[in-house]
Amino acid sequence: MAARVGAGVPEVQKVTRRPTCSACGLSKRYLMNRAAVDHGYPVIATGHNLDDEAAVLFGNVLHWQMDPISRQSPALASTHPKLARRVKPLYRLSERETAAYAFLRGIDYIVEECPFAKGATSITHKQILDRLEEASPGAKHNFLFGFLDKARGAFERVEPTVLNECAVCGQVTTGEICAFCKLGDQVKRRRT
Repeated sequence: MAARVGAGVPEVQKVTRRPTCSACGLSKRYLMNRAAVDHGYPVIATGHNLDDEAAVLFGNVLHWQMDPISRQSPALASTHPKLARRVKPLYRLSERETAAYAFLRGIDYIVEECPFAKGATSITHKQILDRLEEASPGAKHNFLFGFLDKARGAFERVEPTVLNECAVCGQVTTGEICAFCKLGDQVKRRRT
């Protein structure tokens, strides 16, 4: 992010007063898609697991974030030539299962939470679901897969989102300028 925006995550958060996870997530999505498109990779596979997906769904339902709820899926199709398809091959496995597999296979695995995630709502949502899972084993699985199997269709958009190419960088956006370029511009303006 520092190379494209001109600042690292802590400075972006300080300058924009945007939640740290928001700025980081926006940047990661942009940079991963940009790299995939630039190198001709049609698919981005992420490491999101059952715990991640259930926590995101819980947060989105709790706040009735309709747009993200409509996109909650283990696979998202490409809807524009400059938008790579996204898949989450680990979405059925818990965080503990993925960590155990990585350990047994000798794959480096980051155990610590992100140092910038203190107070993040996603961490709180995971903690709530962990407590629920202790009281009712299988709750995360039932919540996520109940949604995917029985309710997701009710949240799908009737009309597709109109996508444009950013006037600054050429990447996909719903407006004239993408959120990543706006973020970079905001950082540059506040620094001067």
